[in-house]
Amino acid sequence: MSWLPSLKTQTPEEGYELAVKLSRMAVKLTQPDDAARNRMRPEYANNADSLIGVSHVVAVNFQTVSHANNFWK
Repeated sequence: MSWLPSLKTQTPEEGYELAVKLSRMAVKLTQPDDAARNRMRPEYANNADSLIGVSHVVAVNFQTVSHANNFWK
């Protein structure tokens, strides 16, 4: 089974969790080397601009999931 069988979720909270997973998978697919990601983590983990950027990516992905779920109406 695919790691992403659907964008459909039962609740907005599940949708947000999916948005976070989408964001994390994008990083993992872009940089598949675990060691490289671990080396870079301290740089962005302590950088406010990087953390704001991560929040933005998650928000965009949540918007996508929300649309796919008709805003849970």
